[in-house]
Amino acid sequence: MTNMPKELPLARLGVVGGGQLARMLAPVCNNLDVQMTILDPLYNSPAGKVAFDQIEGELNDPAALQLLCERSDIVTFDLENVGAEILVALADQGIEIVPAPAVIRLIQNKFDQKCHYRDSGISTAEFTDVTAESSFSDVEAFGLPCVQKTHTGGYDGRGVHIIRSREDWENRLETPSFIEKFIANGTELAVMVAHRASGEMVAYDPVEMVVDPELNLLDYLVAPARVNANVLKLAQELAKKTVESFATPGLFGVELFLTDSGDLLVNEVAPRAHNSGHHTIEACMTSQFENQLRVCLDLPLGKTDLRGYALTANLVGEAGYDGLPVIEGLDEFAKIANSHIHLYGKDECRPGRKMGHFTLVGDDHDELIRRLASIRDVLIVRGDTPQ
Repeated sequence: MTNMPKELPLARLGVVGGGQLARMLAPVCNNLDVQMTILDPLYNSPAGKVAFDQIEGELNDPAALQLLCERSDIVTFDLENVGAEILVALADQGIEIVPAPAVIRLIQNKFDQKCHYRDSGISTAEFTDVTAESSFSDVEAFGLPCVQKTHTGGYDGRGVHIIRSREDWENRLETPSFIEKFIANGTELAVMVAHRASGEMVAYDPVEMVVDPELNLLDYLVAPARVNANVLKLAQELAKKTVESFATPGLFGVELFLTDSGDLLVNEVAPRAHNSGHHTIEACMTSQFENQLRVCLDLPLGKTDLRGYALTANLVGEAGYDGLPVIEGLDEFAKIANSHIHLYGKDECRPGRKMGHFTLVGDDHDELIRRLASIRDVLIVRGDTPQ
């Protein structure tokens, strides 16, 4: 087999969305001499600050999406809340978009996503649609407690409502939605999977996600997950089966529930880089972002082996402040060995907003969790103005 020479720059990569995920993709693009252009409505977006170029425009604006495609050889995503129908039409015209916009459209609707898993023979929590005729008696018959999820628009804990009582039902989300079984005492796992057009596929070690109960978003994760080796293997196999069902190249974050009876259930999938893969930058042989780029360029995928135990924690805006971002405790954090911080370049800090993350690499889970507790005492991101 002859390796054909490749012209440089290697490619022009368009990214729909200019948030922190695209920002963390930028260094990988620079390493491979790939020119990354961002589409985002925010001037000087987090990724726009470090990208080759940025187009200012809404993510569902046909003209802006068309312009991004014209300036790109391949287009991918920072988030899935984009103009999928427009991108489907552009893909039909021969624009290379990874993953396929039809899959983005499917994943945008969580009910359709759940139906896809059921129809594909992929284990997922029992669910049923909520209609205008649905009553509390119907919900009781389905089983309490249960989780109401909006069909579309849910993100980072939004669009989710726990129903335990008639009062919770009366305060339900008044938008198209469905309910699914509440997984009591379950463990939340996630597996990043990269899938090339050639069929090559790699899965990262499953991580265990600990969710902040108030913000309903990731507090921290540990890698590998604190489960037995058989569960780790089965989680990777289920994640690969799920990604295969989409029949498109791409990078996917597959969120799973491990029930107290030992069953693995697919919760939902992100068709992009994901919070559950941020540890891979320092803790794995190849980061999720490098493999995302390799998928887009159809290059052989990198090894996903862990270099050790890892913990990644979100840095969110401190309660009681907003305004321009301020960080406290950075000097103390910088003294800690095998600790790595990523700040997302956001110009406004609000309580609970993701402003960055840090990753710790070490020899065992307990050591990492102890280090996390000491860091949380000193490292704070907040706005400069008390509320």
